[in-house]
Amino acid sequence: MSEAPLKSPTLIQSIALGGASCVFTVNFTHPIETVKTRMQVSGDGLVSVVSNTFKNEGPGAFYKGIVWAWGREGSYASIKLGAYAPVRDALGAGKESPFYMKFLAGAITGGVGSIVGNPFDVLKTMAQANTGSSKSLTAVVGDFYATAGIAGFYRGISANIMRACVLNATKMGVYDIAKGVVTENTGWSRKDLRTTFCSSMVSGFAMTCTVSPFDRIRTALMNQGDKKMYSGFVDCALSLAKNDGITSFWRGFIPIWARFAPTATIQLVTIEFLYGFFGLKSI
Repeated sequence: MSEAPLKSPTLIQSIALGGASCVFTVNFTHPIETVKTRMQVSGDGLVSVVSNTFKNEGPGAFYKGIVWAWGREGSYASIKLGAYAPVRDALGAGKESPFYMKFLAGAITGGVGSIVGNPFDVLKTMAQANTGSSKSLTAVVGDFYATAGIAGFYRGISANIMRACVLNATKMGVYDIAKGVVTENTGWSRKDLRTTFCSSMVSGFAMTCTVSPFDRIRTALMNQGDKKMYSGFVDCALSLAKNDGITSFWRGFIPIWARFAPTATIQLVTIEFLYGFFGLKSI
């Protein structure tokens, strides 16, 4: 007796499962993100940032901003990951579709998600870069609103949208294509854990290569504090290139990769598990 065919998840189901996967994952990867952010802001090396943070602030400092990270994952990341499969299917980007259709689906969900989650991203970045004592959530929001207004919560939005489009197009597009290559060459099914793991590792490396420059610019824009240092994305990019050199756009490459690889792997393994658990089709 053959098994009943798996159902495609609805948009709401997929976003909810994507959010659960992302909130779960960030608890493991947030310390790496904190180190990456501080490297980009300070220009110090990996060992220096880790040792100074631990010595001056203690191990808890690596989890600064975790509440804002939960908010970010529950908003931005739930859409970029969870909405991918429904949007891809709506665009008709099936197995035989050209790669740019899969990239387009990833770019759409990443861009929309970044608009929703930008306020959490700003607060998370500022909290992670803060080497002083932590403030209460209400104090952080109140003080920031008093000095920057509503517009402050959307600081760096242009860079964030571009970063999210490139990130998710690369992440989901490469992952989707890699799953096809892996299944064709190994005989494993698309929902096999080995397929998910191998494909997500390839996706994580590709993401690091394409996203690092956008990540560097976004961090600089979001961490301006009360004083506006850059007029926008292009001004920030030109200033960083002039003052720090082109290679500075890949500053923090190792911690970015160290975050992207496990993040992509845990998120994708988790959401694929949840799809299977609820009787839904895998990506």
